[in-house]
Amino acid sequence: KKPNRFPPDLRVFSLNCWGIRYLSKHCPQRYAMIGDMLCKEEHDIVLLQEVWSEKDYLSLKKKLASCHSFSHYFKSGVIGSGLAIFSKHRIHDAFLYRYSLNGYPYMAHHGDWFGGKAVGMAILNIGRLTAHVYVTHLHAEYCREKDSYLPHRVVQAWELQQFIRHTSAGADVVIVGGDLNMHPQDLGNRLLRAYTGLRDSYLDTAKFDGCEDGMTLIADNPFISKKEIVPFEKGIRIDYILFKGSSTVNIQCECMSTTKGSVPDHPFPYSDHEALTAELRLDPLTQTEIRSDKYMDQNCAEGTFPWQFTSVALYKNNLKEPPKFLICFSSPMSSGKLAELVDILTEARTEVKVGLHCAERMRYTATRTGVMGLALLFLELAIAAVPWLALGAEQPFPRISFYLLGALCFAILLTTSLLYIFYTMEVKSLQGAEDQMRLAVGSLQERLRGSPVVNPHNSQRGPPEGQDPSAFDPEE
Repeated sequence: KKPNRFPPDLRVFSLNCWGIRYLSKHCPQRYAMIGDMLCKEEHDIVLLQEVWSEKDYLSLKKKLASCHSFSHYFKSGVIGSGLAIFSKHRIHDAFLYRYSLNGYPYMAHHGDWFGGKAVGMAILNIGRLTAHVYVTHLHAEYCREKDSYLPHRVVQAWELQQFIRHTSAGADVVIVGGDLNMHPQDLGNRLLRAYTGLRDSYLDTAKFDGCEDGMTLIADNPFISKKEIVPFEKGIRIDYILFKGSSTVNIQCECMSTTKGSVPDHPFPYSDHEALTAELRLDPLTQTEIRSDKYMDQNCAEGTFPWQFTSVALYKNNLKEPPKFLICFSSPMSSGKLAELVDILTEARTEVKVGLHCAERMRYTATRTGVMGLALLFLELAIAAVPWLALGAEQPFPRISFYLLGALCFAILLTTSLLYIFYTMEVKSLQGAEDQMRLAVGSLQERLRGSPVVNPHNSQRGPPEGQDPSAFDPEE
């Protein structure tokens, strides 16, 4: 007998608030609109991005105290991460992981580096279930044709999937929301979903109400310039709510919706991005189903990816005996999926190597410029030493020119030294990510070569090549 569903559904909300004080249009009014809407809708979990001012967060917290008693603001970088979580359910723990790469400090007009882009995690108890909720905001694209930030965004996606996989092992429910700044078929998006098994609420929903194709950055939004979405005329989909269940609970998206630009009775929308709402149905498994899944894990999943597990129908002869399967999977991930993941990782490694080459070239340029500045400084010191070496000789240059040239040399040395340090850090981060990807590709290729073909008429697996068959006796 199945346990009573608790809770019957979970309403998750995500929005990039575009909350840059004094720069974003109608920022105070829009925060007031967002607060009123959240009080009215009473979502279970609210995931916000670009809440750059802690004062705005505290204002929302005060306004939402009656409907969302628990909240957390993730602090990072110079102006903060902009990430915040509001919840009806108690937040027992929270953690922030800051991405190792996040743009360039000298690209001040983009501002991503100062924001300290990161992923925030909160652990909630939803009834008897443990939910790990993640909110994140990745580096923006700015120019799709010449995307100089693509290697950084790929590394961020890689670190995001690693963080989710390694921190969600004990979770019954995993929910990820935020502005990924990636199209559905972009490399980082495919890497994230393929490696974690996360499902896209827009693609998996039974019912959808919102913008065409689930777009979250639309041309009809008055805050959007059409230059931002070129070459896409109508808009793009870069905001997501992703989810997955576990061996203890099945999860389905029953309804997915987005705002459509305008807000009734208001002259402007909530933000330049559209808000997302996903209604998730949680269906806890019975103890019998859980035990059956555990038996399958132990007997049919050796050397496979645990996060890719799905439940299968079980046929039992006797409850006192271990269940006997009609079909026993030797791997929950088919060879085709493994090959696809290898291709995605290989593509990701290529992009990271391109970024690594550019970073090394920029570091070399900074080094060469610094050496030139140092040579110029030594030349100036030599000129300054002429009056000391030749008694009675006058200074060949006016003092003001001498001091200006010295200040210029010092500025060049300081700037190039800082750039050298920054590019060295970028090179090491890219090298580290590429090394990790290389290990992952090797592991996947080994599994792909050794994965046996599933025979639906024979559930027994043979031993790996070169191994003693007696060591894999099913009787043991």
